[in-house]
Amino acid sequence: MYKRITIDRQQMNGEPCVRGLRIPVATILTLIAEGNTHEQVLQFYPDLVIEDIHECLAFAAETMRERQLPLEKVG
Repeated sequence: MYKRITIDRQQMNGEPCVRGLRIPVATILTLIAEGNTHEQVLQFYPDLVIEDIHECLAFAAETMRERQLPLEKVG
């Protein structure tokens, strides 16, 4: 399903990475969450392309659909 996200137990302790590079998906998501633009992320990691960022975001969204989160009710 995801062609750009790889998981290799011999690399980065099996953490999901972008295309077999030592760039964890979580790192890309953190940069976006901190307010960096896609263009800035691409400047930080010149080996990436915009499709890598899009797939990281899609992967994160799909991952969240598959979990129950321990969130507190507000109000």
